Amino acid sequence: MTIEVLMPALSPTMTEGKLAKWHKQEGDEVAAGDIIAEIETDKATMEVEAVDEGRLGKILVEEGTEGVPVNQAIAVLLEEGEDESALKSAGGKKQPEAKSDASNEKPAPKDSGEAQESASSDEKAAAAEKSGAAQPASQPAAPPAPKGADGERIFASPLARRMAEQAGLDLASLKGSGPKGRIVKADIDAALSGGEKQPEAAAAPSAPQAAAAPAAPTPAGPGAKQLADMLGMAHTQEPLSGMRRTIAKRLSESKQQVPHFYLTVDCELDTLLATRKQLNERTDGETKISVNDFVIRAAALALKQVPAANASYDEGGMLFYEHADISVAVATPNGLITPIVKQAEGKGLATIAREMKDLAGRARENKLKPEEYQGGTFSVSNLGMFGVKQFDAIINPPQGCILAIGAGEQRAVVKEGALAIATVMSCTLSVDHRVVDGAVGAEFLAAFKKLIEDPLSMLL
Repeated sequence: MTIEVLMPALSPTMTEGKLAKWHKQEGDEVAAGDIIAEIETDKATMEVEAVDEGRLGKILVEEGTEGVPVNQAIAVLLEEGEDESALKSAGGKKQPEAKSDASNEKPAPKDSGEAQESASSDEKAAAAEKSGAAQPASQPAAPPAPKGADGERIFASPLARRMAEQAGLDLASLKGSGPKGRIVKADIDAALSGGEKQPEAAAAPSAPQAAAAPAAPTPAGPGAKQLADMLGMAHTQEPLSGMRRTIAKRLSESKQQVPHFYLTVDCELDTLLATRKQLNERTDGETKISVNDFVIRAAALALKQVPAANASYDEGGMLFYEHADISVAVATPNGLITPIVKQAEGKGLATIAREMKDLAGRARENKLKPEEYQGGTFSVSNLGMFGVKQFDAIINPPQGCILAIGAGEQRAVVKEGALAIATVMSCTLSVDHRVVDGAVGAEFLAAFKKLIEDPLSMLL
């Protein structure tokens, strides 16, 4: 029986991707765990491992194809003993190339987080176990099939078995949600997070709601290109990248659905700049602490002092986070991405500086892993290096706040009734009013300002 290799969902928000490169060619043997392709998502390029074994019979989507929907078949594997004739019954013709034009896009199938894991049937796995046939020496052996206390085989996908082995989970204690009770990746993820996977039927009621959602209103006037063509305005047009399309969608939703309000505070930087200079003189020359590193550290410590600001809104109830995972906006050639300094409240300035240098470098090379830019609890966006005095940032859902940092500049200030000169930085907190009230936002900014103006307190 042929096995379809499907376009995987590599992040919770992914609906389509670009097949950047094939690492296997038609006729090549494939073992579970082999890298078979590279998929370019809206934020990064990821390697895809095979979860089944066989021979690559047909490639259905060529390299460079964009807009391939999640769960669409991209290749067909042949099982042991099968030849190319089996491809006819499997519909082994190349599918039309996916189009990246937004007007031709169709809704992606529901993402189960395990796009490829249900391809192998339990009957095949049982037969392979009975035969005890050894794999060719050139292929890495798949992990042995686990058994329960009663000696019966526990059906689990190769990826789920490998994840369970790495995490030290007993598969016998898990209940599978795949076909015929098969344990799949989502079951392992649920066990590691301490939750339970909801049955597929539970998600069904949301489908009618999505179908009943009103269509987006038709723009009142012509689009930008149509207007430019009508007026004879000289222009060039570039196709939207996956990242740019995602940025446009998410930020539009944020401004439309999240009730923003803004709070601004001015922080004096002279003491911080002097402290930064002293710290950098004591380093080995490789680690340079920036003002932004102080900002990240101060934001994390302020969130620990005002935990009500480290929260997200959810229809089921407010979420309050234990750690301050700070998302930091980084500009790349393809658009904005926010790598995360996790548990920043427990990291020193030098550690934060090294992590940010690594994360920012890999972000610009499109090499971040999904877990490195998804799941932050609070964001920081700094445009001070571009000379921007003050700005209001758009909240990155589901986070409740984002802190916009302006440039430090010399300004006239009043100290003890007399005019003086100080280096001042304007910081604006954008707040989701469903999560954080004005008093809580002000309390956070007061804690942040105190830390910035007394940087030695960050070192305690």
